[in-house]
Amino acid sequence: MTSLDRIRVLIVCTGNICRSPTAEALLRHHLTQAGLDERVHLDSAGLDDYHVGEAPSREAVVCAAARGYDIGALRARALTIRDFHDFDLILAMDRGHLRRLQKICPAGARCRLALFLDVLAQGGPGGGPETGEVADPYYGTLADYEVMLDLIEAVTPLWVEAFKRSASGKHNDPAGDGFPLGRS
Repeated sequence: MTSLDRIRVLIVCTGNICRSPTAEALLRHHLTQAGLDERVHLDSAGLDDYHVGEAPSREAVVCAAARGYDIGALRARALTIRDFHDFDLILAMDRGHLRRLQKICPAGARCRLALFLDVLAQGGPGGGPETGEVADPYYGTLADYEVMLDLIEAVTPLWVEAFKRSASGKHNDPAGDGFPLGRS
């Protein structure tokens, strides 16, 4: 399989130390279990650059490890303008992120912008949380990190199924708006 055959997905949050690296690691884990790790390329980034080079927050690492996920080796990076051209799908963790992405997305960019929870509209359990957002646990407690992890764990299998359908050619629109995944 060539890199042109791969679906390239970037997950974005504020600083790339809580939500987006957790979602990246969980999605990578489940894609590997489903045999799709060669089909989907994942990365994560922060809209802001104040944590570049840092590991995920201690709380995110502890909560993920308690559930068997190792996120400690990931390092924060900032979103670049090039990302809008290099990725097929950029998933924002909340509506504020999505608005910022829409505002800075260059004309002619190849990517599709969506919320991480948009996949719930494609058959998720009960339609998901009312806000459609993964709340930022950064200034909260371990319980807030657990809630974040619960939501990401619940949604991740839905993305895996969407990418599986996309890879098989049966359904090429996991975000639900007609945008085809993969290279155009």
